[in-house]
This record gives sequence, C-alpha cells and structure tokens, in this order.
Amino acid sequence: MSKLQKWQILNSKMVLDHPWCQVRQDEIKLPNGQIIDDYFVNIKPDIVLVLPITATREIIFVRQYRHGAEDFFIELPAGRFDPTQESPEDAGMRELQEETGYVAQKLQKIATLYDNPSKENNQIHLYLAENVIKVGEQKLDITEEIEVILIPLESVLEKISQGEISVVGSIAALLLGLKLITD
Repeated sequence: MSKLQKWQILNSKMVLDHPWCQVRQDEIKLPNGQIIDDYFVNIKPDIVLVLPITATREIIFVRQYRHGAEDFFIELPAGRFDPTQESPEDAGMRELQEETGYVAQKLQKIATLYDNPSKENNQIHLYLAENVIKVGEQKLDITEEIEVILIPLESVLEKISQGEISVVGSIAALLLGLKLITD
C-alpha cells in the first residue's frame, strides 16, 4: 500500500471571484509538516469536448482565435458547463450544435481527464460522435467567431505532427477516439 498522503488544507480563501476567473489561495500543510501559505488554485468549470465524425469519415473541427495565446487554433468543438446543471453528454450535444450546426444521435464516452491538476480543479470530458449530420447554422456566443473545417480522418495525425492541430484536449480526444473507431 502506498504511503503517499494528501496535503491538509488549513485555511482557504477566494482571492479572485469573477464569473470568468476564480482563484483560491490555500494555506496547506504538507505531509512532511512544512506549511505553505500561498498555494493558488484556479477554480475552473468542467469542459466537454466532442470528436465529431461524419458518415464520409471527415472530422469536424472549429478554427477560432484564442486570446490567451493571441493566435488562431484548429480544435474540436468544446465548451464549459456546470455539472450540477447539465450532464456532460447534454453539454456535448449542445456545444456541437451551437459551434458547428451539426448534431449526433448519441455520444460515446472516450475518457475524463484532468488538464493541470496541480493548479486547476476541473475535468475535461471527451466524447466521440459518429455519423453526425448538419441540421442548421451555428448559434455562437458573443465571444465566438468560429470557422467550421472538415478534415479527412486519414489526414489528422499528419496535421498533429506538423503542428496544425496543437491544442492538448483536442489531441487527447483524437488519439484516444480514433483508436475506438479503428478497432
């Protein structure tokens, strides 16, 4: 049995509490007894990410500007959600339709991952959607300007290798999800 121990939270306070960004400052006691009074945790919403594939084996991507990196990125459709208000599956169906105009009959769970568990508390829920069909137009949020791109399934690994697809969550969903459909 492992002798690893959890850190003990002695005190905790929100130092930034904004609808788009929350940061908690914890005073913690390490298993070795040392006290750290300024350990910061980003409180982030859960994310759902969908790997949508058409009947003609094209993957639907979105291309959009990401201000943190100040550049454009090709990603899979994704979005934040509150798991106390909506299931990951429902959020995935909603985000897919809003961002692309495509819908799926069902979603298959690929995995639930953590992006940065040392400093962030949220999970990323990955889903596969096969045989998606276009049913309408995008319904974008005010901060979204999204170009929908269809890429043949057989071209995706090369695009990752060349750096054209470079967002971690999308790459994880692609590598894990493509294994499901090729098995």
